[in-house]
This record gives sequence, structure tokens and C-alpha cells, in this order.
Amino acid sequence: MNLTPADLIDALRTVLDPDIRKDLVTLGMVKETKVEGDRALVTVELTTPACPMKDKIRGDIEAAIAAKAAERGARHSGVEVTFTADVRRANERTKDGANPLPGVRQVIAVGAGKGGVGKSTVAVNLAVALARMGARTGLLDGDIYGPSAPTMLGLEDEPTQARGNMLLPFEVHGIKAMTIGKLVDPDKPLIWRGPMAHGAFKQLATQTEWGELDYLIVDLPPGTGDVPLTLSQLLPLSGAVIVCTPQQVAQDDARRAAKMFEQLGVPVIGVVENMSVFVDDTGREHDLFGKGGAEIMAHAMGLNFLGSIAIRPALRVHSDRGTPLANWNDARLGAELDLVARNVAARVSTLSFQGTLVQPTISVR
Repeated sequence: MNLTPADLIDALRTVLDPDIRKDLVTLGMVKETKVEGDRALVTVELTTPACPMKDKIRGDIEAAIAAKAAERGARHSGVEVTFTADVRRANERTKDGANPLPGVRQVIAVGAGKGGVGKSTVAVNLAVALARMGARTGLLDGDIYGPSAPTMLGLEDEPTQARGNMLLPFEVHGIKAMTIGKLVDPDKPLIWRGPMAHGAFKQLATQTEWGELDYLIVDLPPGTGDVPLTLSQLLPLSGAVIVCTPQQVAQDDARRAAKMFEQLGVPVIGVVENMSVFVDDTGREHDLFGKGGAEIMAHAMGLNFLGSIAIRPALRVHSDRGTPLANWNDARLGAELDLVARNVAARVSTLSFQGTLVQPTISVR
């Protein structure tokens, strides 16, 4: 005899999502079960196309169905698992149409309490890493006063285009990107008061044709000023990634950034330790800033630690040349960047299922 679709459902009740620790059936991730002869066909909807545990889920499904077949004494020659993806929308405002970017599923801010910690480097490479994993990803360079995307993405010779009153994003390195650095004279300082920065950021975010995106990574300016406040009220944020170097002075400011997002009701996805060590051309590590300091800070604050990124000559060269994909030519560097991206994707998925993603509000007293 053969297995039935009901048998497949029973088997899948024993397969847990590795991050959420609930079974696939309870989570509503099983979209279809079929039996064709002695083969089982299962369709599972993930929370992200960049799911870092896809292979483990597939293996657990195959093992569970094989065990059910043995229990039932049924003929069984294998399982065909098909994955689809539905990156959950951030909150109820998205569902009722109030979201100004309805095609963007998850908006992730990358922030820091101080400048010079490599926030833009992390944002650019996080976006590229998620795209390499199969997610439709955009990058909004929200650092109004010091945009880095033109250099780090190699946009110098890319023409700016518009359709009607909408800006068309640059499509480079597998992602879509927009930056004010391509809309103003690159040598002209932006001497703007808060309302002007607010208006510029809002225009960049809402008057760019992003299309359908799984993730929009927003590179914020340092500190806790106008642009982070504007972002938190304008878009349904899924969460914020805090970038911090290991030394104490950076930790102090990173704590302030984390507290700012918490006060705005924005979940802190976790902390990335950038410039963890310096790795020279021989592969030797030099502890410049106190390796592990940001990780200790994250644990002390009850935040997730998302990974460490070392200072490497290759990372600097590829950032200056605007060739971020070349970072994956270095196996160790690529592994560090992928680990951060996988941890971000996993944490956002967990927040989505827990239903903790809400529209931030601000009360001024």
C-alpha cells in the first residue's frame, strides 16, 4: 500500500522549524501534500527565500516521511520537497493598505550610535548577501548628510532615471538601490535643517519604484536624530540592526541607538561587531579594538549577537571600487557576511511568527 496525504500531514507534525521550534503544520507552512505512486510530494512555504535552515528542513521532512512509511508498512521511494516563500508583512498597517510601500515585505534599518563604525559597509553587504541567497532586496541609502552608496556600489557612471514623478532605482550587484548621493552635486555639502532632511528622506523612500521586494535595507545616518525618527513613523519597520565596533566608546553609543529603537517600539534584531580584528595579507589576526566587546554588550543588553566582521584589506578595496560581490571571492570574508545575513533573516522570520512587528509610534512630551 501507499501513504496517503493524511499520513504525510501526520509525519509533518513531527518536523519543527529550527528557529521557532513549532511544527510545520501548526505554523501553517505546509501548503500542499500529494502522493503519486510511491513518491510523496510536499510544498512548504518559508518565511523568507533566504531561509538559512532550508536544507535542514528538507532533511527532516524526508526523514519524517520515511519513518511514517516504515510505521505504516507502505511503499516509499522518496520525497519531492518544493519550497515557496512568503516574507510576512511587517504589521497590521501593511495589511490594511496604510503602508506607503505595499510591495516591500520587510524594512530593516541598519543604525549605529556613532559614525565611523562601518554601518554603511554592513548595510551594503547585508543587502548583497540576502540577494545572493535568493531574496529580492533593495538598499535605501538614508544617510542624507554623508551618502556612501555611490562609491560602495560603483554608481558614479550610472545615470539617474525617473518615470513621471517616481525615481527608478539603480539595479546593481543583484539589488535595487537609491541614494541622495546621485541626486545632488557630489562635492556639495548638504547644510540642511531637520525638516529638509525629513523631506528628502521621505521622497527617497516613497517616490522610488521599488516594486516587489522581500527586504529593504535602510542605511541610516549615525546618531538618534531626524532621519531615524522619520523612518520609524514613515515605514512599518521590521526591526533594526545595530552596528558596533568592539571598544567601549562605541559600545556606549550603540546602547543609546538600541534604546532609541526600543523607545520607538522597533524590535532590535541584533548587534553586528564590525572591525572585530584586523586580518593582514598573510592571514594573521591583530586585535586592535578589543575583540568581542560588542558581543559582550549585546548579551548584557539581552540582544541577539548576529556575527563579527573583521577588517580585511579586500573589504576596503572592494568597498572603494564599488564591487561588493567580489567580497565573496575571499572564503572567510564571504562566510562572515553570510553568517550575519542568515542570522538577520532567521531573526526577522521569528519576529514575524511571534507577531511582534508593530508600527512604531512617538509621543513627544
